Amino acid sequence: MQNQQLQTLMQGGQQMSGSLGFNGNNISKEDEEMSKSALSSFRAKEEEIEKKKLEVKEKVQAQLDRIEEETRRLAIIREELEALSDPMKKEVSTVRKRIDIVNKELKPLGQICQKKEREYKEALELFNEKHKEKVNLISRLMELVGESEKMRMKKLEELNKSIETIQ
Repeated sequence: MQNQQLQTLMQGGQQMSGSLGFNGNNISKEDEEMSKSALSSFRAKEEEIEKKKLEVKEKVQAQLDRIEEETRRLAIIREELEALSDPMKKEVSTVRKRIDIVNKELKPLGQICQKKEREYKEALELFNEKHKEKVNLISRLMELVGESEKMRMKKLEELNKSIETIQ
């Protein structure tokens, strides 16, 4: 979408450079509209990312809660089985070991989540810097186009005066 806006801006600059009149208000309005559009688009995307991030956090937390509850229930079951000296004791031991393995696997996943959050924040900061740079470059481009238009108009007027003095 930003590429389309830049192309529209460039085409508008080309059209203006071909005309004899120059109106700086149109450019600032277009630039302001483009900036507002880009900003609202960026905010919407940022909100969407934040929403998805919260959903993932909630899902992870729900799974952690469920696993903790399952661990407690299994511990109770294990104790009851041991008290009964049930022939299923071996199977319970296997399940308990599996629970311990799953708990160990959860720790690195939590660390990965934290690392990804840091990476996201860094990427977002870099994105914001590049976006600001782009806006500044577009502003500079508009200034250059305006200056070029003025210089061309001035030169045309000088040439027109030269032609009138020759006649």
